[in-house]
Amino acid sequence: MLEKINLKAKIDRKMYKTQKEDLITRLGTLQRQAKSLGIPIMIIFEGWDAAGKGTLINELTVPLDPRSLIVYNGRRQLSDDEIKRPYLWRYWTKTPAKGQIVILDESYYKELINSKIDNNYKKQLMYQEANEFEKTLSDSGILIIKLFIHIGKKEQKKRFESLESHQETSWRVTKADWKQNKNYDEIIKKQDRALELTDNESAHWTVIEGNDHYFAIIKVMDTVARLIEEAVDQNKNTPEIELHSLITETDDPYRTPVLEGIDMTKTLDKEQYKSELKINQEKLKMLEYEIYRKRIPVVLGFEGWDAGGKGGAIKRLCENLDPRGYQVHPTAAPSAEDLAHNWLWRFWKNVPKNGHIAIFDRTWYGRVMVEPIEGFCTAADYNRAFSEINTFERQLTDGGAVVIKFWMNITKEEQEKRFKEREDNPYKQWKITNEDWRNREKWNQYTVAVDRMLLKTSTEKAPWVIVEGNDKLYARIKVIKSVIEAIEKKLNEK
Repeated sequence: MLEKINLKAKIDRKMYKTQKEDLITRLGTLQRQAKSLGIPIMIIFEGWDAAGKGTLINELTVPLDPRSLIVYNGRRQLSDDEIKRPYLWRYWTKTPAKGQIVILDESYYKELINSKIDNNYKKQLMYQEANEFEKTLSDSGILIIKLFIHIGKKEQKKRFESLESHQETSWRVTKADWKQNKNYDEIIKKQDRALELTDNESAHWTVIEGNDHYFAIIKVMDTVARLIEEAVDQNKNTPEIELHSLITETDDPYRTPVLEGIDMTKTLDKEQYKSELKINQEKLKMLEYEIYRKRIPVVLGFEGWDAGGKGGAIKRLCENLDPRGYQVHPTAAPSAEDLAHNWLWRFWKNVPKNGHIAIFDRTWYGRVMVEPIEGFCTAADYNRAFSEINTFERQLTDGGAVVIKFWMNITKEEQEKRFKEREDNPYKQWKITNEDWRNREKWNQYTVAVDRMLLKTSTEKAPWVIVEGNDKLYARIKVIKSVIEAIEKKLNEK
C-alpha cells in the first residue's frame, strides 16, 4: 500500500488558501449537523515520527467547537490502570458519546506495530481484536476515520535534522527516532502489513501524502469532511425503527428447553452448609491472594430470576475476601451517559485490573433478555448482541482472565413464595416492587430468552453455571465451589 503512494503530491499556496477557507466553513457546519443527529465520530491519526500529526490535528480542530471535541495523546506513558488491563480497555474508555468527536493521536495500531510479542498467533489475535473493536463500534453507529500520515525516508531525516538544529525543538528528536529512520526500509514493510490487516469494511485507512505540508492539511480536512458528510446523509435517510417486544412465548417452538432439564430438588442441610461455607470461604480467600500474586483477573457475572438469590450468593462469596481485591458492580438501568455510548462501554469501564476480581450483579446479558422483551433494542441489535458478547468475553479470556457467568435458577412457585415473604417482612419490603410482579407475568417470554442465551453464549472459556436455587444454602455453596474450581484450573494452566 505505502510503496504505491506518490509522495510528490503538492498543492500551491493560492489553491491551499482557497480550499482551506471553504473546508473550515464546511467542517464547522458538518460538526453541528453530526451533533444534532447524535453521530459519534472517532478519528485516528497514525504515521511516521516527524510526519506532522500534531500540526495536522491542530489544523483540523481549529474550525471545530471544542465543547464537543476531545483529543487524546497516545504517545504519553501508560498509567498503571492501563498497563494492568486488556490493551483495548484504554481505547474503549475513550470512545465517543453521541454527537462527540474524539481524536486519537496514535492508537492501538501503533501498539500492534511496536508490540514486542514474538508469538505470531498472539500478534494475529491482537489484530483480530482491533478489527472486532472497530466493527462493534461501527455497528452501533460510530463513524471511524483512520488517517495514516506517510512521508519518505529522506523527508523524515530532513525534518529530524531541522528539529535538532534549534534549541527549542531539539529535545523532540530521540535515539528511537533516528533508529526508525535508519531502519525505515524494514519498518515500512511492517507498517504496510499492519495497514493491510486493519483495513476493514467498518473502518478503511486513508493514506495522507505528507511530504508537502499544504497538500497534507487539505487532504486531511477534505477526507474528514467527506466522510462526516456521508454519515450525515445516511443518518438523515435512515427510517426510524419502531421498537417492540422481539420475543414471544411461542418463539422458536422447537428450541432446546435448557431450564426444563434442571433438577430443582437439590438441597443442603444447615449443618453441612455451615461446615462447607467455612472451608470454601477460607480456600477462596487464599486463592484471592494467589491470583493477585500471579496477576490473574477474574470476572464473575450474576444473572437470574427476580428473587433468585443473587444478592445472598454474592454476599457469601465476598464476606471473607480482602475487600481491596474485589469490587461488586450492581448494574441498573443505563444512565444518560451510558446510553450515549456503545452499549458495552459501561461494562468495559469496569473490567478489573490484573489480579483483581470484578463481580457484576446483573450484566451485559440484559441486552439479550430485558431489552428485546421490553422493546428497548432493534432486531438487528438483538441478533448481533450474541456475537458481540462472545467476542467481549473471549477478549477478556484471551487477556488471561477467568470468566464465569451464573444463572440463579428458581421455579415459578418458589419465586411467588419469596415475593410474598418479602411483602410480609417490613425489613425486606424494599426488595419487592410492582416491576417485579409485572416481570413475573412475562415468565414464559423470559424462559425463551434465557434458553437461547445459555445455548448461544456458554463457551469453554466463559461458561454459564446454572445454579439450582430453590434451596438458598445449596445455591450459595455451589457458587463458591464453582469460582474455586475455575480459579484453580487457571492456576494449573499457568
